[in-house]
Amino acid sequence: MTNTPDVKAVLWDFGGVLTTSPFDAFARYEADNGLEAGFIRRLNATNPDTNAWARFERSEVTAGEFAALFEAEAAAAGATVDAVAVMGMLRGAIRPAMVEAVRRCGERLRTGLLTNNFVAPDPESAPLYDEVLHLFDAVVESSKVGHRKPDPRFYEMACEMLGIEPAEAVFLDDLGVNLKPARAMGMRTIKVVDPAAALSELQAVVGFPVA
Repeated sequence: MTNTPDVKAVLWDFGGVLTTSPFDAFARYEADNGLEAGFIRRLNATNPDTNAWARFERSEVTAGEFAALFEAEAAAAGATVDAVAVMGMLRGAIRPAMVEAVRRCGERLRTGLLTNNFVAPDPESAPLYDEVLHLFDAVVESSKVGHRKPDPRFYEMACEMLGIEPAEAVFLDDLGVNLKPARAMGMRTIKVVDPAAALSELQAVVGFPVA
């Protein structure tokens, strides 16, 4: 197999793609603390550009300010949430097959990591970026660039760093809301629900084995 001639780069989300989903952590927290299933996801989907989570991922507030804002939002929605405890559950576990796919893509194409993240107050709860950063030609982190998915500028930055046009990229993310603007810009997009199925789809697009 050979890669599709106009594919020059593969772009990857981190949480939910290269690692287990942060939504799994939300679900565990909800179950452990008697919250309605899906409460935290719904909270973060309310005012998604200006809520505490969005502001924290753009480094507009400190960890302490985020905790106060997030807990106030939860209280307004009818529940008590410990923001620090929620952050501490988000580390996730690396998916080896996905990381191997990044490595194989990097042998033939450019690679980029596009992640909405925050500066963790506790290093032990920080995402496992150090294990995979060396595999990427470009890394775009919301906490450093002041933009976050699905802001189109976030994707533009990745393309500029890699020296490509959007139509020359494939982007994998576990959220449809993050894939929609990428697709509108001309990127091929793959929604990661079942990691094995997503890798099969990626292999069909790039035209060489990724797993």
